[in-house]
Amino acid sequence: MTTESVRPTAADGTEEGAERRSASTRAWAASVRPGARVLPEHARAHNRALVLQTLYRAAGLSRADLAREVGLTRVTISDLVADLIAQNLVVELGIRNDARPGKPATLLDVNRTGFAIVGLDLSYDSIFRGALMDLDGTVLHREQMDVAGVSGDQAVQAVAELLDRLVGRATAPVLGVGVGSPGVVSGDGTVLSAPNLGWTNVPLQALLAEHSHLPVQVANDANVAALAERTFGEGAADMILIRVGRGVGAGVVVDGSVVQGGRSAAGEIGHVVVGTDGGDLCACGKEGCLETWLAIPRLQARLDAADASAGRGRTLAESGERLGIALAPVVGALNLGEVVLSGPLDLLDGTLLASTAETLRNRTMADFHGDLTLRMTTLGRDIVVLGAAVMVLTGQLGIS
Repeated sequence: MTTESVRPTAADGTEEGAERRSASTRAWAASVRPGARVLPEHARAHNRALVLQTLYRAAGLSRADLAREVGLTRVTISDLVADLIAQNLVVELGIRNDARPGKPATLLDVNRTGFAIVGLDLSYDSIFRGALMDLDGTVLHREQMDVAGVSGDQAVQAVAELLDRLVGRATAPVLGVGVGSPGVVSGDGTVLSAPNLGWTNVPLQALLAEHSHLPVQVANDANVAALAERTFGEGAADMILIRVGRGVGAGVVVDGSVVQGGRSAAGEIGHVVVGTDGGDLCACGKEGCLETWLAIPRLQARLDAADASAGRGRTLAESGERLGIALAPVVGALNLGEVVLSGPLDLLDGTLLASTAETLRNRTMADFHGDLTLRMTTLGRDIVVLGAAVMVLTGQLGIS
């Protein structure tokens, strides 16, 4: 069985590593209600996450290295490491081979193969995809299900069945489950609206957790993809990722953080009407939504109906233009530096991408957006399951 691995590139003692640690500290501080007492267990949980994140991004550190890196005492580090080893989350790699005086140091690492993560991607047209991964992002096993024409409760049952298949293939304890779902997803993992799946107020996270007895996190697939692009890929600190599949969604990243919005619907551009010339009827009930131009089933149907190569080119260019029309106000308002597309290369790359870029150039100010980068993701078809793995690592271990 072929395995694929995507390793994070953040460093140990570099400026980037310091920036990430500082961000972690800020996030922890923000999680404590202003004026509330910081209890010892809060500090310990933060320190535990800091140790795990540092080891995850720089394997082969000693206890003394860790103490210097995270700014804790050696006694505190030894205590934390002992607990993490007892929980099988950290392993000793052996003695460091060097010429340093004194007792040789024992090197440590996160137990990357000691646990498994399940990632599910529900964004594709007519199929649900999933992967079983280790903590390092290596894909150990894949599964997919044909869900053409499936919606409502049947779609929920299909997700549960796919989850069961992947959990059944795990040879290590499953740390958690991450799910990227199309539609608007609330902070508690409830799919508020996913018209293409016939879901309204479906508590998918709670249903899957009850079904599997595992920690489950559900988020919008485009937000999950943006998280993966930012963590594992080449994503800029200010970017928008467009996820094209069964529908069309966007993950917006500002200052390195995914934007959720007041009602969890930031980036929900698929049901924005583009143009004033009407268009096809959308699953949401409106006419001329971006999804009617760009969602893979709609786009493929229009391509199939087009005449020869010239007609195919016009169809792709027109769809790219509509995407550019939808993106221009967002890029202009947020002064984004990068637009990343995620979806089938044979449809999105080339003519459609070029048409989108030209439309953006024509509709934004060159002085402020002339250096905007528009590209396809480098993470391929695994972008959502990798983002799902990041959600689990963050939610269960504090690694981000």
